[in-house]
Amino acid sequence: MIFISDSISLEDSEVEINAIRSQGAGGQNVNKVSSAIHLRFDINASSLSDMHKQLLLESKDSRISKEGVLIIKAQQFRTQEKNKIDAFARLQQFIIAATFISKTRRPTKPSKNARRKRTDQKTQRGMTKSLRGKIDF
Repeated sequence: MIFISDSISLEDSEVEINAIRSQGAGGQNVNKVSSAIHLRFDINASSLSDMHKQLLLESKDSRISKEGVLIIKAQQFRTQEKNKIDAFARLQQFIIAATFISKTRRPTKPSKNARRKRTDQKTQRGMTKSLRGKIDF
């Protein structure tokens, strides 16, 4: 069981994990050890609610294929276990970020006292500036 948040969790069978060879520099270790992880998560076939599925599919992320499969490639670490933990953490962050619904903003107005203070400060500033001018005797 993969826990995403208090209300969202996934079954282990919904996530497909494959070990692959990592890219980049690393000497002989790269050529003989499969330490990178390919994590595939099919959004449409998951046990998430329809609303969460819709929010995930609507996100403009290049890791989501046309078929609705999220592909995460983790190859930052040298060991397969650390890369697996990293892939699950990135999946969790992605789902939390995509399903987060922000509060709607209610517009507010400044109080009468705040407006009065603002205009008083403006007139005071104007008086200060007008005193800087040339003085006619």
